Order: sequence, then C-alpha cells, then structure tokens
Amino acid sequence: MIITISGPPGSGKTTVGRLLAEKLGYEFISTGMVFRDMAEERHMSLAEFGQLASENHDIDLELDKRIVAIALDRKRIVLEGRLAGHMLHLNGIKSFKVWIDATMHTRATRIAGREGKTPEQTEAEIAVRELCEQERYRSIYGIDSKSLAVYDHVVISDEMKPEQIVDEIIAVREAKSDV
Repeated sequence: MIITISGPPGSGKTTVGRLLAEKLGYEFISTGMVFRDMAEERHMSLAEFGQLASENHDIDLELDKRIVAIALDRKRIVLEGRLAGHMLHLNGIKSFKVWIDATMHTRATRIAGREGKTPEQTEAEIAVRELCEQERYRSIYGIDSKSLAVYDHVVISDEMKPEQIVDEIIAVREAKSDV
C-alpha cells in the first residue's frame, strides 16, 4: 500500500513520514529529496534550482511526473510532499492519503528553531511561500491546495508527538481497510 503524507511547511510531515515508513518497513520517498536530485542533475544549488522552479513551471511538472512514476513502480512506500496526495488522486493511483497540519504559530516556531530565525520572521516567510505555492498549484494543476477533500485522514499536530501521529495513522488506516 502507498501512504501519502502531505501538509504545509512545519507541520511535521517529513518527521512523521520517516517514522511511519520505518515502523511499517516501507520505503520513504520525500518530494524534497527528488527535488534535490533534480537540482544536482542540473549542477545547481538548491537555492538556484528553487528560484528556477518559481520561474519555470516545467520544473514542477517534471517533479510531479517523477513522483507519479515512483508511485506506479513501488507499492510499499510512504510518499511525503505537499502535493503527494493530490498528485496520486489526480492520476488515479490508490493510496491512503494523510494531511498533517498545525497552527501557523506552531509551524513557524518549528521552522525557526531548525533554521535559526525568529518565529515572527519565519511566519512572514511561510505566509508569502504558501500564497505563492497556492497560486502556482492552482494555475498548473487546477488544485485548491487548501481543500482537504482528497484526504482519507487529517491530523492536527500541534499537541502531538510524531510517534503518536504515526500510531494514529496506522490505527485509522487499519480501521478503514476493514470496512
């Protein structure tokens, strides 16, 4: 089975995705890792490639094509990325889709801690990034990235430890597969 883990920056999706894959014995695939691979292939820094991606939608299209190809090729994976659930849904690939979210304050505090910034500065950066991404996803794919309709389960991570979220995802997935 494929499990997608999506959510906004700082929600905990990467941490949860890694732990979930480890606990299930699945392979973990991060959209961010694939993006980094694409930057390396072009001999570009991550920052340079990110700038190119913001100006050239072909980068997003190639990234998402690679993610879909991985999902078609491998069956026991946890696929993490903001659009992972939407991409598999749009391409008719069966998966258990999870959205992880948290308040802006929690997300900004988490990101600020790992990037050495203030939560206030990070909150402003997140807001700009999300607005840009929301418009990009709408113009490229017709996706409303705020819509949770394609997800099988939603987790609010503010007060939860990653291990608790993993246990919840496994329990909900098992309960839904029994129906």
